[in-house]
Amino acid sequence: MADDNGGESRGTVLLALGANLGIAVAKGVAAVISGSSSMAAEAGHSVVDSINEVLLLTGLRRSTRGADRQHPFGYGRERFFWSLLTAVTIFGAGALFAFLEGVDTIFGGPADEPDPLIAYIVLAVAFVLEGVSWLRAVRQMRAEARAAERPFFFYLRYTDDPAAKAVLLEDSAALVGLLFAFGGVGLHQLTGSAVWDGIGSLLIGVTLTAVAYVLGRTNKELIIGTQADMRMVRAMGAMLREQPEVDAVVDLVTLTTGTDQVLVCARLDFHDDLSAGDLERACVRIDEEMRETWPDVYEVFLEPVPRTDPDVRARVVSRYGHVLDGRPSLGAHAEGDERPSAG
Repeated sequence: MADDNGGESRGTVLLALGANLGIAVAKGVAAVISGSSSMAAEAGHSVVDSINEVLLLTGLRRSTRGADRQHPFGYGRERFFWSLLTAVTIFGAGALFAFLEGVDTIFGGPADEPDPLIAYIVLAVAFVLEGVSWLRAVRQMRAEARAAERPFFFYLRYTDDPAAKAVLLEDSAALVGLLFAFGGVGLHQLTGSAVWDGIGSLLIGVTLTAVAYVLGRTNKELIIGTQADMRMVRAMGAMLREQPEVDAVVDLVTLTTGTDQVLVCARLDFHDDLSAGDLERACVRIDEEMRETWPDVYEVFLEPVPRTDPDVRARVVSRYGHVLDGRPSLGAHAEGDERPSAG
């Protein structure tokens, strides 16, 4: 499932890269010919988007490397790191450039704008090309949301596939930015005042800043480490409690180690009459059953512990904040934070 998702995301990123490269060249030529600061801001925007697509492709490629001695859980989080760099690039290059262009146009000297026809043509073509890329990203996210049985916007907020999310938000910002550029060029032509063109650039900068913030916050959470979908966590707890050798589930911890990769750690109170061999066979069977049931499960660690141990109880209670039915909670307090698994 991870491989399928990675291939789908790679195709989405490649399509966006091809569209943005062509658009960047066209916008740059139009900006020089028309003298529009909004067009210049949009040209910078497309250049930044092209760079970001290269960063996303780098993350997709590097995140597929297998585990090794220094990275026993693999390189899945590489995708989160490179996606975080796209957020930094969007703000550090795209947004700041748009702000500078807008301020220079508004507070600079009067500027004559030649015939803006070329700008209108390029904006129209760019809108079509960006729309094609945007539709591809939307289709991918909708398909993943349906597979996860989640509403589209909920899934978009919590997905652990930052590449597809980055392309969708970048393309959405590009479409909005094109409308601002069209408005700036058009109002400049109608009123003769370049201030409107500058305002268009500033609005493009604001849009890029918002996208950079959302992507930065998303990837920060993924890099720090988030739990798996709470539906998966609850189902795992139920499955573990149903095992004939298990007397109680003392603790259950999950961690997203990459896109479609979940690490599972469970502390279980096994029946006291089990032999060492029975305990080993039970752990192996439970491990296999969890991997078969949830393909996203990357590693499973099972620790036999007595539920009455005060140190274990204290650690679990300190994490979740309270107990249920006299036993430590498995995270049921987090009803409002049900993060979806991308698969």
